[in-house]
Amino acid sequence: MIAILLVLLLVLILFGAGFAVKILWWIALAVLVLWLLGFLMRGKTSSGSRGRWYRW
Repeated sequence: MIAILLVLLLVLILFGAGFAVKILWWIALAVLVLWLLGFLMRGKTSSGSRGRWYRW
């Protein structure tokens, strides 16, 4: 009985980790798309060159 519970617990942990990793991949993809949009749509500065849209 304990072995079955341990296997079920392991399955739940692995399923949860897989789901969390999949969610993190979708979040990373969304951030990448936002970064690319910000990179492509940045405006020009008064000197005529393209300015940075981030602050670092």
